[in-house]
Amino acid sequence: MSDSKDYVSRSDELGNIHISEEVLAAISAAAALEAEGVSSLANPSKKNAARGVHIKLEEEQVVVTMAVLMAYGHTIPEMGRAVQEAVKNAIESMTGLEVAAVNVSVAGIVFPQPEQQ
Repeated sequence: MSDSKDYVSRSDELGNIHISEEVLAAISAAAALEAEGVSSLANPSKKNAARGVHIKLEEEQVVVTMAVLMAYGHTIPEMGRAVQEAVKNAIESMTGLEVAAVNVSVAGIVFPQPEQQ
């Protein structure tokens, strides 16, 4: 994400609601990490897991782009769809914003570590 603070603003009968792109990225990262087959995000920082998530706002719609590391043994299309659905559902249910697209790139595969004896 860029260093500039961009917000999505919504008006209702009680006033205005401003949602930061960083919040949208955090929601996206949390949802993606809960999808089956995702090992981790590809570019996370230790302090900010949402660092590898990019948010773009296009005419009142959100476009999410992220890269993930997939756990070995899962199929890429199924895992990708699971991430897309999880991110879309999380953003729409938590913010009321419409998600136009969730672009997922598989940056690598994480193999299980052999047990140490």
